Amino acid sequence: MTKKDSIFAEPLPQVSDFVFDHTVVEVFPDMINRSVPGYQSILQGIGQLTKRFAQSDSNLYDLGCSLGAATLAMRQNCQHLSGVQVIGIDNSEAMVERCKLHLQGYRSDVPVSVRCEDIQQSDIKSASVVTMNFTLQFVPPEQRYDLLKKIYDGLKPGGVMLLSEKFRSADEHMNELLVDIHHEFKRANGYSELEIAQKRAAIENVMRIDTLEAHHQRLHEIGFNHTQVWFQCYNFAALLAVK
Repeated sequence: MTKKDSIFAEPLPQVSDFVFDHTVVEVFPDMINRSVPGYQSILQGIGQLTKRFAQSDSNLYDLGCSLGAATLAMRQNCQHLSGVQVIGIDNSEAMVERCKLHLQGYRSDVPVSVRCEDIQQSDIKSASVVTMNFTLQFVPPEQRYDLLKKIYDGLKPGGVMLLSEKFRSADEHMNELLVDIHHEFKRANGYSELEIAQKRAAIENVMRIDTLEAHHQRLHEIGFNHTQVWFQCYNFAALLAVK
């Protein structure tokens, strides 16, 4: 049974930077479903897009795989192909350990491996689908172009990148509105004002978000032929980039 996220429910003398440790692992499914609007729809879409774009004799990557929800969605939707393997990568040892246990609970002929490593140091090769599900926002902004360029270079022709991110609006008035609506979403899901404030303080130094315009521009500069937002709810969006 999923444990309820109450990490920030009590006043903390000092709010430390957010880390994906064992404490977060224990409550992560509850945390992300109560914090990210449309998360389950994004996972379903990742599965659907994987089924459409995955190629035989290729690798499918889930970069920043956490507990493997997107890894599993990809794996379940490429079983009609030959010579494919799914590779999940995360730099949190606690996440990787639990991810491996989750994936063992589902039968599939598609081989899957989960690695504990920094995605910026990972090799991306012969890929037809690469997913980054709320991962890029934790990479230092000045290092994002190089990481995405490496992914692009590792994609086969016709390969795709599935990028889900929290974003900020270029219009400051609309940005404040989207942030307020998101906070209302969290309140409706049972988070208190204290939890919202402390979580925001914990994450603001480790999660730097871009505008959607910045995402599109960077992807095009790298060489992707087509980019499109295929899902958006408030200030959360999922993009498709086709090589």
